[in-house]
Amino acid sequence: MTKLIVVFFIYSLTIQWATADNQKVAIASAHPLATAAGFEVLAKGGNVYDAAVAISAALAVVEPFGSGLGGGAYWLIHRESDNLDVVIDGREKAPLAAHKDMYIDKSGHIIPKLSLQGPLAAAIPGMPAGLVHIAQKYGRLSLEQDLAPAIRYASTGFAIGERYLRILQSRVDALKQYPETANLFLTKDKNVPPVYSILRQPDLADTLSNIAHKGHAGFYEGETADKLVLGVTQAGGIWSKADLEAYQIVERKPVVGNYKGIKVSSASPSSSGGIVLIEALNILSGYDLNTLTDNQLHHVIVEAMKRAYHDRSLYLGDPDFIEIPADRLINKDYAAGLLSSLRLDQALPSNQLSGQIDIHNEGSNTTHFSIIDQEGNRVAATLSINFSFGSAFVAPGTGVILNDEMDDFDSQPGAMNGYGFVGGVANAIAPGKRMLSSMSPTFLETDKAVAVLGTPGGSKIISMVLLAALDFAKGNGPESWVNLPRYHHQFMPDVIEYEASAFSSADIKALESLGHHLKVVPHPYGDMHAVLLDKTTKSLSAASDKRGEGSAVVMP
Repeated sequence: MTKLIVVFFIYSLTIQWATADNQKVAIASAHPLATAAGFEVLAKGGNVYDAAVAISAALAVVEPFGSGLGGGAYWLIHRESDNLDVVIDGREKAPLAAHKDMYIDKSGHIIPKLSLQGPLAAAIPGMPAGLVHIAQKYGRLSLEQDLAPAIRYASTGFAIGERYLRILQSRVDALKQYPETANLFLTKDKNVPPVYSILRQPDLADTLSNIAHKGHAGFYEGETADKLVLGVTQAGGIWSKADLEAYQIVERKPVVGNYKGIKVSSASPSSSGGIVLIEALNILSGYDLNTLTDNQLHHVIVEAMKRAYHDRSLYLGDPDFIEIPADRLINKDYAAGLLSSLRLDQALPSNQLSGQIDIHNEGSNTTHFSIIDQEGNRVAATLSINFSFGSAFVAPGTGVILNDEMDDFDSQPGAMNGYGFVGGVANAIAPGKRMLSSMSPTFLETDKAVAVLGTPGGSKIISMVLLAALDFAKGNGPESWVNLPRYHHQFMPDVIEYEASAFSSADIKALESLGHHLKVVPHPYGDMHAVLLDKTTKSLSAASDKRGEGSAVVMP
């Protein structure tokens, strides 16, 4: 970790600042080399959108357990000159040969691990299409310039740290099963390499170079596409060249709400993040939170989470396939109706909420970065391959580790996937469909300030962003938001999950007396990265979660 930070700061001192407007820029990302990549392209005259492409691609190289070219992403973009707000939906899509029973055996039972490991678990990636789209439509520089840092990191290598090795160890048994993956990430005898070993990814460098020179076609057509399809099908997957050729990103309007004078903009479906976040905030707007005791505050926040996550399970999915009552779900009158069942003296059992639901969850090893300049141009981006190291399958000759995002669909009513999340028929598998996500890249804006934030964490993403938004409303800054003790309720299972630092023994007893069930998580979770612009002074600040190894920097 120390070595990585030293390398980053030595490297950053060599940058000659050359942006056209000489703006200060704040970047907070999950890895020092990704933050450095953003500043490198800014130094070449790029804007925050070029930097976003560079950071996204760099994270794909230096955090292969969390994101990559074989995965997907949501980029929330604001451009100040024309007040543009847009969500770039780069979520993966089910292959055209996918069907709702593809992970169910003849007896009607879920086949263990089939949606979690190997090429059959992989959906068609959206990350490469998003990188190309953002660079060409919003950037100043060429795609080659934006991808140059990532190509260099993949080609020359970088030192792997302790966090990387901990996550690698957790999936080593899966990685061993695929020769290409084992050769790339493990030692010759298929063990975890020592800390600060150099990880080189020459095939990934070549794939990135193809994208840099050929754009969208460099991944979804031609040589790279041929290698991807051949590798997947030979190992038992169902990809086709038609799947890759058909993939396109979608530009969507963000979900927008208002919480006590704060404009909240967040990811729209196919992500559930924005709707669930704003619905929970709308419920909480019915209280003056400053007048509540700590235990009452914890209680009402949990009850708001419970109700908002319930609606997630009932109504949300890919808007290109289903009708979503988004306007109703984020309407304050609707929230007032939900609030009417919220009692300060008693928890509502989850099974008393209405609706037919299925049990579902999603992987937590995602990544996030935030960036803003002094004028307010900004990007919040959350990127993922789902569980750590995705499907554990690398397509031979590509260096691309494929996602296991098919597990984010609801494979069967009542079936529990990787994390026990709840989902409904709205999120059933269908050919060409995007699976529901909880990724929540978010902007918070008042007359005085703009915040950019987000985090990995699977189903816990939305609750982490909710707690950070409430902390922003209290007047606290990024360092506070990213390091808050965390707790979470997702409707099903009916339990509050919490970090050990979140509640005292007295807090736990008080919540249990209201009817809540609690479970401490064994390790801290999340890896939030946030930046803040003070509109009055034009000053910037940035913070990275102490739970991770990220880097938050304001330059020049």
